[in-house]
Amino acid sequence: MENMILSRLNVLGHPGRLAVFRLLMRRLPDAVPAGEIGRALDIKPSTLSVYLSALSTAGLVGQRRMSTSLLYSARPQAAGEIVDFLFNDCCRGRPETCASFAVPRQEGLPDMSDRKYNVLFICTGNSARSVFAETILRREAEDRFNVYSAGTRPHSELNPFALQVLRAKGHDTSGLRAKHISEFTGPDAPQMDFVFTVCDQAANEDCPAWEGQPISAHWGMPDPVRATGSQAQKSLAFQQAYGALRNRILAFAALPLAGLDRLSLQRAVDDIASQHQEETT
Repeated sequence: MENMILSRLNVLGHPGRLAVFRLLMRRLPDAVPAGEIGRALDIKPSTLSVYLSALSTAGLVGQRRMSTSLLYSARPQAAGEIVDFLFNDCCRGRPETCASFAVPRQEGLPDMSDRKYNVLFICTGNSARSVFAETILRREAEDRFNVYSAGTRPHSELNPFALQVLRAKGHDTSGLRAKHISEFTGPDAPQMDFVFTVCDQAANEDCPAWEGQPISAHWGMPDPVRATGSQAQKSLAFQQAYGALRNRILAFAALPLAGLDRLSLQRAVDDIASQHQEETT
């Protein structure tokens, strides 16, 4: 066991390999093609192959083949074994020292008796998918959630097809606008309880360290803005994105949040992405 942990620490001690592992952790539960990893991190294919081989040998990354492509996914349990190993001796002799590491795994979200849960949806442009998610959850459960959306590189205006879909579904779009993620990172910003990325590109990027350690998940789906073809085909892509997000958000809103600890909540929001993945492929 000790040799395995030391091997994993050695692998993660390299900044390039660590960057790959961190990206795959952000993309959970997705399995990501090597080419996409390389483009996101600007790593040459030959170098990336070496990194992925080392991570796989150490048990930090799993791989599976789809057609002619190899897809890679992080193994978070392997990272957990590193943490358990590092604190094992300390915690047996000084349990009070390790109490702070055990608490987040057991307790639920903070007491919400005096406020609603704060939820942030992130995509790159904040012009369609994250705006869909914000608007849907606000209508479905505004009594329990304060809902926001933002982009890592937001457009100046919301996508007209997205607005058309929202209006057709009966949503009020008057207060919607594209926002940069920095609006939610300052000292006066609301503290988030949940942060969801809804596009792969945003999940591939390093996001801010959120105050309060919110529950986070990746609910990636294709960007309808990139749809090609006729006007009807483009409109259909937006309709499909709206429908897929609505299914995920309804599942999220139905979770018994107050009755779940953090670990169970994290599994639940990850499972929502896995269970509805077929809607986006």
